Amino acid sequence: MASDLEVLILIPACTGIDNIAEAITVLESNNWDLVFAIPDREPSQASPSEAADAAAGGVVPPPSSSPSSSSPPSSSSASAFCPISPSSRHIVERQPRMINFTVEYRQRSVSLVLEEAHSTVGNIKEILGTQLGVPVSKMQLKGWKNGDVSDSTMLKTLHLPKNNSLYVLTPDIAATASTSNNSALQESLNQNFLLVITHREAQRDYNLNFPGFRTIQEVKRNVSDLTNIPVRHQQWEGWPASASDDSMTLALSGISFPCHHLSVCRRSSPAIAQEPPGEECADVMMISDSEGEDFEDPSEFGMDDSELFGMSSSNCPRSPMMPENSQNDTDALLHFTDEFSSRYGETHPMFFIGSLDAASQEAFYGKARDRKLLAIYLHNDDSVLSNVFCSQLLCADSIVSYLSQNFVTWAWDVTEDANKSKLLTVCSRNFGNVVARTVRTNKTDQFPLLLIVMGKRTSNEVLNVIQGNTTLDELLMKLMGAVEIFTAQQQEDIKDEDEREAREMVKKEQDEAYRLSLEADRKKREEQEKKEAELVRLEQMKKEQEEEKEALRLSLEQGLPPEPDQEAGDICTLRIRTPSGEFLERRFLSTCKLQVLFDFVASKGYPSEEYKLLTTFPRRNVTDLDPGSTLLEAKLFPQETLFLGAKEGAPPRTLEAA
Repeated sequence: MASDLEVLILIPACTGIDNIAEAITVLESNNWDLVFAIPDREPSQASPSEAADAAAGGVVPPPSSSPSSSSPPSSSSASAFCPISPSSRHIVERQPRMINFTVEYRQRSVSLVLEEAHSTVGNIKEILGTQLGVPVSKMQLKGWKNGDVSDSTMLKTLHLPKNNSLYVLTPDIAATASTSNNSALQESLNQNFLLVITHREAQRDYNLNFPGFRTIQEVKRNVSDLTNIPVRHQQWEGWPASASDDSMTLALSGISFPCHHLSVCRRSSPAIAQEPPGEECADVMMISDSEGEDFEDPSEFGMDDSELFGMSSSNCPRSPMMPENSQNDTDALLHFTDEFSSRYGETHPMFFIGSLDAASQEAFYGKARDRKLLAIYLHNDDSVLSNVFCSQLLCADSIVSYLSQNFVTWAWDVTEDANKSKLLTVCSRNFGNVVARTVRTNKTDQFPLLLIVMGKRTSNEVLNVIQGNTTLDELLMKLMGAVEIFTAQQQEDIKDEDEREAREMVKKEQDEAYRLSLEADRKKREEQEKKEAELVRLEQMKKEQEEEKEALRLSLEQGLPPEPDQEAGDICTLRIRTPSGEFLERRFLSTCKLQVLFDFVASKGYPSEEYKLLTTFPRRNVTDLDPGSTLLEAKLFPQETLFLGAKEGAPPRTLEAA
């Protein structure tokens, strides 16, 4: 079957759609199937120029209706590459893909075969419930490579390999005495085994952790990724004699827990050497899940058939680097990082976890001194260079150290078409169509790619596109060259930023000085207003007190008895000297009370609270006498001269005192 890149190149010739974005949209809507992406056209509608263009692009034109062209197309003419009518479309429809399952439950093993397109996880449980006699509600189906799944999950969304190993747990069903060993087996399936695997040729040890439900075949595939030794060419030492079948789980293989030591090397003569126990199944498991029509032409990679099949053993179905159609970039990159670590070890670049937009923000839009280059690593499991590039170059200590110091490293997996399309959209938005076109036009065998991007004031610039067929020294030199260019640009940015910050600081200081001046003027104005308000308040209070005194004086004056005539008998004539030297003179009846005298003096502005009345000789304080006694009793009859004196400590008369 043609690759997605070939399909994208061929669709303009077949459909006349020249806009690449529109072509991608059409392909995505038809699941990247060129047959269904091409609108129905009658054979007679193809012009001679269209036929010539299709032939030049490697597309076989549709058969004409003339008798001379009625012979059936040859097998080399892939019908998926040319428009066909609905009546003949059934000829190229694929057969439904069947998935094999081997399910272990206690001491039993059940084999199932289901159609991928229309089956769900719940269908598997229903079949197992019938064969094992276990209620579906109490059944836990484990061993999925994508983690736990729900009963409604369609098998086609899991992208499963042809052959799968699962196991059933029933924690709610108590084990009987005869099944006590099965409980121990279930526990061992969930235990983690540490396999210390020595690569004898490279003299290197790999410490790999596997859960007990993983199979020996899965271990060998992972080792194939690490060592580039195909499964069929691996020669092992250290497997126990009980490990007779590669489909066995590690829990049943008899290996030591928690740690087991193994060694592996390349078989010197695969055609003659004796296969070790359990190796016979490796050749069988090596067959691809896809049908024969999905194999690509070996000549594309410059390999013969033997090399192609040797390679296929290392590309056995395994957990993808990144789930297809992941809606959350963070979850996708976490999965990518975990899978990368499991394949190539913990020593690898620190991949940025987040969207490409966030990675660009982290690299380009901080302080000039803190900015870095952006390294975009694009992985493709279909490329023969991926394992070598990752294990030998990207995970080299020098590269890891240099990337961590000078780059923000972001990664993506373009193995799946949906993930690649999503990347192209994001690249077009962030870096323009040039980067998207670069990624789109690189062939599979040129991957993986390492794009070095530098942020600039107006737009981001791609400094280099490093393909997978480079060497460690070349990779390091290209990274250093990019850093040198970036450093020169960064120094200019730092200078501009410092000058801008200096200008902003001067302006900030001027603004602060102006603000302080305004603040001082405001405080001064407020103080002045406050003083003026206080003066107004005091004046108002003084005025009110004066008015109160005057009102009190008038009230006392009006309340005085009338002054008696001089001819009336028992008259007391009193002369009162004020502190100012003036004299107050008035006649009173001898029977008048002293209070009348006090009220008279107060009506003249000298209240008894503030002033005292004193006699001349003998000196007496009349104010201390009983106000209810008469003038006669006070010995002020028939006449007397008094003087007013201020009381010591007498408070001034206020409104509240009144």
